[in-house]
Amino acid sequence: MTARKKIDPADLRAALLEVRDWLADTDAPAPSRAQLAAAVRLSARTLENTAPGSSVEVRVPPFVAVQCVAGPRHTRGTPPNVVETDARSWLLLVTGGLTFDDASATGALTASGTRAREIEHWLPLLRF
Repeated sequence: MTARKKIDPADLRAALLEVRDWLADTDAPAPSRAQLAAAVRLSARTLENTAPGSSVEVRVPPFVAVQCVAGPRHTRGTPPNVVETDARSWLLLVTGGLTFDDASATGALTASGTRAREIEHWLPLLRF
C-alpha cells in the first residue's frame, strides 16, 4: 500500500477560507478553478488520512477520488461502496454547511453500497 501524504491542517484551512464566501452565498463570485481544486483535493486527502482504509471511494469529479474507511479492500473495477458529489456540495459537507442526508435527498450526492454512509462519521472536517 502506498503511504498517504499528510495534509497540513493550516493548508486545508487556508484553501477552505479562499472559497468560503462562495459556499455561503451562491451569488458571490465563484473561486478560480485552481482555488476550487485545492480546496477539494486537500479536504478529500484529509478525509483519506483521517479515515484510513480502502472500503469506500469518495469521488468529486473532476478533481479527486480517494479511498478511505477501514474494512474490505477492492483492487479492480468499480468499488462496491462509492460516494460521489460535485465540488460545491463536497465543500459544504466538509465545512458543515450541508448534511449527508440533505445532500442525498436533493440528489447532490449519490451513495452506493452498504458502507458508503460511513464517511458521515468524519464530516464535517472543519466548521467555519
